[in-house]
Amino acid sequence: MPEFTTLEHENLNSTVYSALCDALIQGRFQPGDRLKIRDLAEQFGTSVTPIRDAILRLANDEAIIFRSPRDIRIPGLSESRYREIRAIRIRLEGLAAETAAQVATSADIEVLERILRENEQAIDAGDRLKGTELNQAFHFMLPQIAGLPVLNGILRRLWLQMGPHISDAYVQGGRAMIDHHYPVIEALKRHDSPAASMAIVDDILLGGKPILERIERGEERQTRKA
Repeated sequence: MPEFTTLEHENLNSTVYSALCDALIQGRFQPGDRLKIRDLAEQFGTSVTPIRDAILRLANDEAIIFRSPRDIRIPGLSESRYREIRAIRIRLEGLAAETAAQVATSADIEVLERILRENEQAIDAGDRLKGTELNQAFHFMLPQIAGLPVLNGILRRLWLQMGPHISDAYVQGGRAMIDHHYPVIEALKRHDSPAASMAIVDDILLGGKPILERIERGEERQTRKA
């Protein structure tokens, strides 16, 4: 019985941690947002313990700043840190796109096209949350199609830090956030690995310009309160 209880506790902690990771990656938080442990516990229907444990893990992942139990925030990014993460994403997501182009099926293409159609609708509706969630879904379909689960895990760690910043710039970025997804799909249809890699690099560099511009101008909402 004690082992079962311990296992249940570990499963709950993992579930809460994964859910908070997804929220960060999908842009449900923005730079400067304040997290309240009790509010999150109410949302998840749990005690504060698994929330606190997840918060501490995310602080260790450098995705959250934990100053005290009453001061937990989504961090900003310095320009140098953003550029470093961007350089890593270019290499890793370029590999994902390159490999995906070699093996993509018509069913895979249909999924990407559906995500892109829904993202168009979200942009037209000014739906930031839906738009950022779909943007993340598009990017993470590539390592999934490629069959690269280790790479997917590495990218999740990077996107814990990037998700809030993509969300913060999404409305301002407008069509720039998805325009470069179309060449990715076309390259996958042709099984053109170099073109697929180049297209995702263009997306990260050009589609990410609004994010970098906000960081350079110091316009991220560093003091926003939840």
